[in-house]
Amino acid sequence: MKKLVATAPRVAALVDYEDRPVQANEVKIKVAFGAPKHGTEVVDFRAASPFIDEEFSAEWNLFVPRAEGAARGIEFGKFQLGNMVVGEIVEMGDSVTDYQIGDQVCTYGPLSETVIVNAVDNYKLRKMPAGASWKNAVCYDPAQFAMSGVRDGNVRVGDVVVIVGLGAIGQIAVQLAKKAGASLVIGVDPIAHRCDIAKRHGADVCMNPIGTDVGLEIKKLTNKLGADVIIETSGHSDALQAALRGLAYGGTISFVAFAKPFNNFNLGREAHFNNAKIVFSRACSEPNPEYPRWNRKRIEETCWELLMNGYLNCEDLIDPVVTFHDSADSYMKYVDQQPDLSIKMGVTF
Repeated sequence: MKKLVATAPRVAALVDYEDRPVQANEVKIKVAFGAPKHGTEVVDFRAASPFIDEEFSAEWNLFVPRAEGAARGIEFGKFQLGNMVVGEIVEMGDSVTDYQIGDQVCTYGPLSETVIVNAVDNYKLRKMPAGASWKNAVCYDPAQFAMSGVRDGNVRVGDVVVIVGLGAIGQIAVQLAKKAGASLVIGVDPIAHRCDIAKRHGADVCMNPIGTDVGLEIKKLTNKLGADVIIETSGHSDALQAALRGLAYGGTISFVAFAKPFNNFNLGREAHFNNAKIVFSRACSEPNPEYPRWNRKRIEETCWELLMNGYLNCEDLIDPVVTFHDSADSYMKYVDQQPDLSIKMGVTF
C-alpha cells in the first residue's frame, strides 16, 4: 500500500507502508477521496513554520515544533501529507458500536490508501449521508474557520462585507456572509478564476488587489461609508492595510489568516480615524469567544450539517481533482509551487 509523505522540504513522494493491527476502539477506512490543506500544512511542507527548531530544520531531515505540541515532532520521510479523507469502513475493533462495516465516513487523515482512526467517542469521525458530496465533505476543515471568521466579525443583515483572499476559507466565507443577509459582498483576490467562482456563489463584486487601491474602491462602492466587516484570509500586510483603509467607522476586521511578516505596515491615522476593531479569529482556539454557548465541537457539528444538507456548495472549490497515483507531483505543483492554479486540490483513489 502507498501513502503520500514529504521526503524533504518541498518534496512529496508516494512510499510503501503496512497497516498495524486495528485496536478495539478503532476502525480501518479504505480511502476513496481526499484533500490536503493548502494553508498551514504547506507551511510545514516548506519547513517554514515559526515552530520549527532552526538547528534541525537546516539539516532538512527533522521537523521539531518549538511550542505547538511537541508530540507532533515530524521527521521528513515520515511526515504524512493530507487533511481530510472520505471512504468506507472495512475493519473495526470489538469495542466499536456506532459504526458498521461498509459505512461511508469522513475524517481527518493523511492521503494514504487506508486510514485507522479512533471510532469511540470521536465526533470528528463523520458518517456520510446517502448521496452526500465528497467534495463538500473534504471542505469540513476550511468551513469551520470560515464560519468562525464570519461569526467573530458579527456579520448581520444589511451589512457590507469584504472577504480578502478567495481560497477555500474565503470562498466559504462568501457563501456564509451572503446567506447571513449581507447586502453587499465584495471579494478580493488577484486570481480571476477564484473571483469567477466567488461571483457564482454570492459575491456581488470582486476586485484584483494588484494595481488597485482596494480601500478607496470599497469606499467608492459604499458611498464613502466603507465596509461593516472585512474578513481577512490572505495574511498579507498590504491586505490588512487596505482593510483599515476601506473599513467603515467602528467596523470590524475579522483576521482569520496566519499572518506573514509585515513590512511597511502603518497603524497610522486611518486605523484611528476609522475606529477599527481587529478580531483574531481561530475556530480551534478554546475557549471560543462565545463560550459556553459555542465551542469547537458545536462549530464542527454545525459546519458538517451545512455541508451535508447542501446549504454550502463546495463543488467548484475542489479543483483540480487528481489521481492518487499522480498526487506527489500534483501536490508539489498545485499546493506548493503554483497555488494560483488551485483552490483546494482533490484526490481520487
